[in-house]
Amino acid sequence: MTAAAEGGVGILPFVGVTFVMAAGAALLLGPFLLPVLREWKIGQWVRDQGPKRHLAKAGTPTMGGLLILGGLLVALVPTRVIFNPGVVNALILIGGFAALGFADDFIKVVLKRPLGLRARYKIAGQLALAILEASRLAQGVGPEGQAGTVVSIPLFGLFDFGQLYIPLATLVIIGTANAANLTDGLDGLLAGTTVIAGVAYTLISLASGHEEMAVLAASLAGASLGFLRYNCHPARVFMGDTGSLAIGGAMAALALFTRSELILPLVAGVWVFEALSVIVQVAAFRLLKRRVLRMSPLHHHFELGGWSEWRVVLTFWFAAAVFAAAGVLLYEFA
Repeated sequence: MTAAAEGGVGILPFVGVTFVMAAGAALLLGPFLLPVLREWKIGQWVRDQGPKRHLAKAGTPTMGGLLILGGLLVALVPTRVIFNPGVVNALILIGGFAALGFADDFIKVVLKRPLGLRARYKIAGQLALAILEASRLAQGVGPEGQAGTVVSIPLFGLFDFGQLYIPLATLVIIGTANAANLTDGLDGLLAGTTVIAGVAYTLISLASGHEEMAVLAASLAGASLGFLRYNCHPARVFMGDTGSLAIGGAMAALALFTRSELILPLVAGVWVFEALSVIVQVAAFRLLKRRVLRMSPLHHHFELGGWSEWRVVLTFWFAAAVFAAAGVLLYEFA
């Protein structure tokens, strides 16, 4: 519970304040961080297999996800929400995934090893973080004294997954983090869809009575909006895995703590289609020796079809808004 709420002030204005604080902090931190990234030559490596016009982006500063994390913390630290156990657990998950992403970025751009953190270490780290968080949630108590393994199933009500909850929550965390990572391929694409999903989860958190999660969601949306100022096409900075994995961890945490794990795939529908496009492309090539898309993830398919980068991003933002609105409505009225 926030200090504002305890003092009898409506939570919505307070949530709005944290949104503005996070956006403002990310905006103000930009002029300090970007020159440092340039000076240290922390520039993006662009793979040759991608669309050729992306080669011009090589050298653009990366690890800009630090702006999002900075904005998030600046908005949360002045509030008592930062001490809420649920928010603390969420921040541990976010920080863990941010650290994995930072290590990957550091190896790629500073140590000049294009493959980054080895896959086995990345997977092991993600599994460890996800299982730890899932186990912690399973042992806890949900709203109104429900077991921590209870999940809300749209149109059917609450269901206790029991021992199956840990695999489910682990899948939600790892799947969301990697889907966010795959979406981060065009200027402003992931940041913009995160603003939209963050606003949606602010509403879902308020509807479920999790005011502390509403503050976290609003802060995430605000920080992503502030970052978007520097990340819109043509991007002056990329968020890197530091930002994309942290964002995925944050969205997974919001879904888990509001017991809306099965709503998340709808709210983050664009991320889901981006991830599915990669799975379908790989499966089709291995099984049928052919590609069903020009290139995956999905945003590259449209790029190679002649769409401008801005057209792809704006179309995906619109789709994200439709998915998010549908998710909020389903949560509210199912």
